[in-house]
Formats: sequence, structure tokens, C-alpha cells
Amino acid sequence: MSLSQGIAPRRLWSRSLPFRVVLLTMAAAILILAATGVFLMQQSSSGIMEGKTQASAAEASAVVQSMQRDLNTTDLRTTSVNERITRLAREAANRGQVGNQYFVVVETPVSEIGTAGLAPSSIPDNIRAAVTGSDGLWSTPTMITFTGAQANLPGLVVAASLRAPGQEPYPVFFLFPTSQEERTLAVVQQATLATGVFLLGGLTITVYLIAMQVLRPIRAARLAAERLAAGHLEDRMAVIGTEDLASLAMSMNHMAEELDKKITQLENLSAVQQRFVADVSHELRTPLTTIRMAAEVLHANRTGFDALAARSSELLSTQLDRFEDLLTDLLEISRFDAGAAELALDEVDLSVLVAEEVEAVTPLATQFGTHLVVDAPLPCVAEVDPRRIRRIVRNLMTNAIEHGERHPITVHVRGDAEAVAVAVRDHGVGLTASQAHQVFNRFWRADPARGRRVGGTGLGLSIALEDAHLHGGWLNVWGRRGGGAQFRLTLPRRAGETLTTSPWPLVPPESEGVRGALSAS
Repeated sequence: MSLSQGIAPRRLWSRSLPFRVVLLTMAAAILILAATGVFLMQQSSSGIMEGKTQASAAEASAVVQSMQRDLNTTDLRTTSVNERITRLAREAANRGQVGNQYFVVVETPVSEIGTAGLAPSSIPDNIRAAVTGSDGLWSTPTMITFTGAQANLPGLVVAASLRAPGQEPYPVFFLFPTSQEERTLAVVQQATLATGVFLLGGLTITVYLIAMQVLRPIRAARLAAERLAAGHLEDRMAVIGTEDLASLAMSMNHMAEELDKKITQLENLSAVQQRFVADVSHELRTPLTTIRMAAEVLHANRTGFDALAARSSELLSTQLDRFEDLLTDLLEISRFDAGAAELALDEVDLSVLVAEEVEAVTPLATQFGTHLVVDAPLPCVAEVDPRRIRRIVRNLMTNAIEHGERHPITVHVRGDAEAVAVAVRDHGVGLTASQAHQVFNRFWRADPARGRRVGGTGLGLSIALEDAHLHGGWLNVWGRRGGGAQFRLTLPRRAGETLTTSPWPLVPPESEGVRGALSAS
């Protein structure tokens, strides 16, 4: 048997409820029918053979009694005992030959008298010993064999003895063929087997139809659940009858109604929230623009202020920049939450894009005393949204600059036939296991007591993760406390394809074998 032939029944067993029900029912039915058939055959065989034995014993007893009466009335002055025994044996054999009812063998001290052609092996030794040792009737199964070409017959031996005055008992053996009983048992066996086959087939069909009848509403419930999951909340199951399956349909319909209500409430709430964020951001723009204009005036004339006022104007300008960035990020997050974010796809060489972003953040890196290195040996063209990918790379690099502790930062760009990857590796403070699982949470900070030196909003990595997911990509992080961290962005080369592997390892090659914190997002 091939491997596929062995797998197919297991697959049917795991996936098909009717197949399991029918198979289990057939197995149980086969066991029950086998046990019933064996019991029926045993009872039939014992009943038929017991009846045959009783009838044969009665027949043999009547013949022996008749022979014994004739023997008792024999005038031994005119004939000898052996002559009389011989005549009686032949008369009994002739009567038995009518319809092949039985065969007769009478043992005398000189020879065996009776039906011609019987082989001595037809009479078992145990019954010979039994009838010689005591009076009464004895019986046992045997195989009746002949000295000629006649076929052997299954039979039954009934033994008794004749007694003559002044003589030893003469054993008498009656051999009754049981061929008719054997044929009857064969007919009973065939009828039992045929009945079992028909019953098994009918039971299989009946159970299959019942299983399909029970499974039909279950499949309807599955299809209804799939339709609900696909957004068709108006679909309902047909309620037929009042039994348990109808209750299932009513429960599914009630669930669909409640789900429709909840989703409608959530959609309304989301719309209100989205409108609120849009309204607030719109309303904030006007006063923010006014405050920005006033702050720029103050900041431009800060040289004429005293030290405290000059410092206040600088702080006001910095915090206004941060407030504008925060407002922009909040609007972007609201689009992700509302599912309204869309991609503007274009074929972009990520090696060129990364080089441009590195050049853009080089002044910030210089301010922190950090050296940036780009490792992009080959072009890596992919179908992406350039604006969003630039934002991801910028967020990852500014994060690495802030936590890189003035160590060099390397940006790796690699690609294969299915995917491209951008990895930002720093050698700064690193991450612990608990921090690696929270680094993409909104407004999360590794050290709450530590101020933001770059001035981020706390939403950069969260937005980067959403941008990666929007592309069908991955954004992973590896880190080790005191050993730096590596953020890896993996994107499919063609939009809509599913990622399976990344061209760049999540654990940096120089840190292979070193235990660190991993986070897959």
C-alpha cells in the first residue's frame, strides 16, 4: 500500500463526521452480528445434532430390543446362537438400507456381521471399549468410511449389546449418516451470513442518511458562521421544526442579531471617535498656528530678553514642534484604528531610499557623536509606499541614535527572490526580554525617568509597526542588555505576497550563540 493510500483514510477520519459515524457503526454492527451469528450457529448445531442423537438412540434402542426378543425366543436345539445373531444382523442391516437410514455392525468372536463395505475405522476405539465394558446405549460422532469407492459420510455411532444365554455380550453398532443435518446447518449458516450482510448494508445506509440529516443543519450553521465572519450580518438560518437542531438555528440567528448590534455600535463609536479626532485636530490647527506665529516672533527676538525669558521662548518653540508632531502621529494612528490607511505603491530601490534617509539624519547623529554606516551591496527593488517606508527607517534610526550610546550604527539592506529586509543595528543600552515585548506599545518608554533627547512623541515605533503590517511585512527586534539591539524590517518584493523568510537574520551574525531578547511582530 502506498503512503497516499494510507493517509487518505486518516484524512477522511479527521475531516468527515459521516465517515466516522458510519465506520464506528459498521465496526459495532460487525462485532454484534459476529457474536450473534456464532451464538446462533452454536445453538442451531447443538439443537440439530442433539435431536439427531436422540432420534438415532431411540431407533437403535428399538432395533436392539427387537433383536434381543428374537434372540431370547430362539430354540437353540434347532439352530446355534451365531447363526441366529448372523441372521438378525443381516435383517437389521437390510432394514437400515431402506432410505440409507443407518448401517449395522455386530461383532462376534469370529467376525463382524452387518452392512457390507463398511471400513472398521468407522467405529472409534473408545466406543468399542465402552460397549464391551458395560450395558446401555453409547453414542459418539464419527466419519463413516467405506472400503470401496463410495464417498465418506459424516455420521453418528450408537452402540449397544445383545446377550445370549451362556454367551458373552455381542456388541452392536448402528452408524447413522448425518449428511442431511450437515446440509441443514450449511443452509442455516448461509442464511445467517446473508442476513448479516444485508443487515450491515442496510444499517450502513440508514446510519449515513441519519448522519447526513443531523449534519445538514450543522453544515448550515458553519456556512452561516463563515458568512457572518465575511461581513454578511443580515444572513439568517432557516428554522425548521422545534427539536434541538431548530434550537441551534435559532441560537445562530440570535447570535447574528446580537453581533450585528454590537458591530453597529462599535462602528458608530469608531465613527464618533474618528470624527472627534478629526474635529479636535482641525480645531487645534487654528490656535496652534497662532501660537506658532507668536512663538516664532518671540524666538526670533530672544536675544533681547533676559536669560529666563530667552530660555522660555526656546522651550516654547521646541515643545510646539513636538506638539505638532504628536498631533500628526495621533491623526495617523486614528487612520490605522479606523482601517482607513491606504498604500500608494511604487517600485523603489530600498538601498537608495535608506542612503537618503541616513543622509537626512546625519546631522542628528553628528550632534549625538554617532557614526552611521550603510551596508547595501546590491540594489533591492520592491513594490512599497515610499513615504511610509521612509518613516519606518527614520524612526528606527532616530531610536538607534538616541539609545546607541555614541557607538557606530549600521543599516543593513538585503534582498532575495521573495523579500527585502532593512536592519538597523546599534551597540547601545540594548533591551531586556520584558522590554522587547513592549517596545512597540504606544507611548511606552524603557526608562520612565529618562527624558527624550530626540524629542519623539512615543508613537514612532507603533506607527512603524502598523506601516509594516499594512505592507504585509514584519517588524522584529532583537536585543541584549548592554549589547545593543537590532530592528529588522522585512517586506515582500511584490505587494500582496505572503512572507515566509527574511533575507537578513534577526539575531546579528556577530551575536550568534549569545542569548538575547526576541520580539516578533
